[in-house]
Amino acid sequence: MTRLTALLLAGAAFATPAAAQQKAPLTILRIIDADRYDPVRSTATAAAEVVYMLADTLVTVDFDMKTIKPGLAESWTVSPDGKTYSFKLRKGVKFCDGRPMTPDDVVYSLKRWIDPALKSPVAFRAGPVKDIRAEGDTVIYELKEPYSDLLFQLALSFASVVDKDTVEKLGQNFGVQGFNGTGPYCWVKWTPRQELVLKKNPYYDWGPPIYKNPKPQIDEIVWKVIPESNTLMAAIQAKQADVTYYMPYIALDTMQRMPGMTVQRQENYIYDVFMGFKVDKPVSKDKAIREAVNMAVDKQAIAKAIFFGKGTALPSLLNPAVLDYDKDTAAKMPKHDPAAAAKLLDEAGWKPGADGIREKDGQKATFTVYGIRNDINPRISEAMQADLRKIGIDMKIQLWDATVAWGKLATQEFDAFYMSYPYVTATEALNLYFASRQVPTPNRMNWKDPKTDELLKTAATAVDAQKRKEAIGAVQMQLTDANVWVPLASQPLWVVAGDRVEGVRAHGIYGAGLYKGLDIKLKR
Repeated sequence: MTRLTALLLAGAAFATPAAAQQKAPLTILRIIDADRYDPVRSTATAAAEVVYMLADTLVTVDFDMKTIKPGLAESWTVSPDGKTYSFKLRKGVKFCDGRPMTPDDVVYSLKRWIDPALKSPVAFRAGPVKDIRAEGDTVIYELKEPYSDLLFQLALSFASVVDKDTVEKLGQNFGVQGFNGTGPYCWVKWTPRQELVLKKNPYYDWGPPIYKNPKPQIDEIVWKVIPESNTLMAAIQAKQADVTYYMPYIALDTMQRMPGMTVQRQENYIYDVFMGFKVDKPVSKDKAIREAVNMAVDKQAIAKAIFFGKGTALPSLLNPAVLDYDKDTAAKMPKHDPAAAAKLLDEAGWKPGADGIREKDGQKATFTVYGIRNDINPRISEAMQADLRKIGIDMKIQLWDATVAWGKLATQEFDAFYMSYPYVTATEALNLYFASRQVPTPNRMNWKDPKTDELLKTAATAVDAQKRKEAIGAVQMQLTDANVWVPLASQPLWVVAGDRVEGVRAHGIYGAGLYKGLDIKLKR
């Protein structure tokens, strides 16, 4: 039997005679599934939360979401000019099939991330790479220019080390029909929109120092999808599952009062929700429309109603807690004022039609918004739709299952879209969404502006922190003035665990509430 065949046969290669005697698997509930689990082909947080368990990265991020710690690299150095990073790899690391990891595996995985042929939507995160090579037990990561976000980006799931053999044999189906990484858990099988089953990597003992245990404590994990939040809540209450960080916000207070239930919040978490406009569509290209929408939508009411007091309305383009936030943009952001929004539209030539929907030059003020069908988007949509109808704008809604939504969001079919996303620095967030090279995804706004690109590059390559802050602050102000986004709310991360589980601690990197979950144990 080949190594790949063994890998694909439901983890049979990892089974032991004692496996049947083990406790029932740890069951983690979530609302949505990913489109695939190839680290470099998906931007979905639903993919990242599983990939962190399937694979490892050179460095890791501590629970404060800011401190970089060792991962596959036990140590590293940076050259004085900020262009060369040298990562000394730890010894004894093995893939799920038992093959020892080599420096060449790391080089292959990182080069695959930036391979132009793959057209990875996250390749930009790797920075301006000049060369990646192995020298003995060290991986040399050489840049064309400094890149201040590099270590954090190398901690994200996109930089995961994967097995070349498995990638080449599965091709487009890598991360769909199988996976081979060095993570604490191994791929067993995936039934899209239902569940993904993982088995413990029997070789794994190199967990990052942020955990007490370097080895996985669970024999089997089942990531189960329950799209309806009330059903998910009932399953946790009935002890049909063990852990979730997709608990409906309305239920959190109740869960905190339930005996044996552990509920905890990750205070360092940033995961913002916004609606973005395509700036080249017939209606949404008009700045007056975009500004009026920002003024008409009651963000405080949305944050209160949708998140039941657990979320916070965003006062600006970016979260005030993020590194290099420009506080002056909050004053620039249009305030909630439907009357002023209606007046702005009148002055811009958008006049109410017989049906109450505004028109200008024969074009109705109507636009279509796409989004993922999850727990919050339907309710946000309905609230916004009602707010906009009051000022004569017709917003049509199309929400998609997560397995197809990412493909839909890469098209030009829509005028606006909903997105929620995690980030740590302002430079990271705005390079992700507004660099011209990111069109058509994740720059779904089709925003192409030379000044933006120039400022983003200045921020990304700045060695001086103040210079970086000034450049990225100017981008924030420019985009705020253009009303390219409607910032909505910052959603919190709450992890709920039943009484069969101990050792759960909320993490949250790129939305992954459990990260590697190495300290989690089952009591029975």
